[in-house]
Amino acid sequence: MANTFKVVSHDVMPASAGSPEDLYTCPSSPATTTVVIGLMVANVHTAQVTFSVKHVSTTSGGGRSATNTTTFLQKDIPIAVGESKQCLVGGKQVLETGDKIQIDCSVADKVSVTMSIMEIT
Repeated sequence: MANTFKVVSHDVMPASAGSPEDLYTCPSSPATTTVVIGLMVANVHTAQVTFSVKHVSTTSGGGRSATNTTTFLQKDIPIAVGESKQCLVGGKQVLETGDKIQIDCSVADKVSVTMSIMEIT
C-alpha cells in the first residue's frame, strides 16, 4: 500500500451560495482510502459570511452507519472578514472510495479552502 500526501485547494468557492461544491472526491481507480489531515477555510469577502463542510458518503458501514449519508462536519460557522478557521481540530476524517468533501458558503465565491490529505492506495 502506498501513502501519498497531497494538498487540495480552491481559491474561491462555492460557485453558488446554498449549493455545496465538491472540494474533493476520493478516487475509485485505483481503490483509495483518504485521510483528511487538516482543512482550512478563509473568508475572502468584505463582510462576515458563514460556511459549512459536508461529508457525502457513498459507502455503507457497520453499526449505526447508513448507506449514502451526507453529514455536516461544520454547519453555518460564522467567519469574520480576513479570518480563517481550522476545521477538524484535533481529529481526522476518513473517506472511502467515492466519498466527497463539499463546501458551502452564504455568499458565492467568498471562501478560500485548503485541505491536506493522505491517499492510501
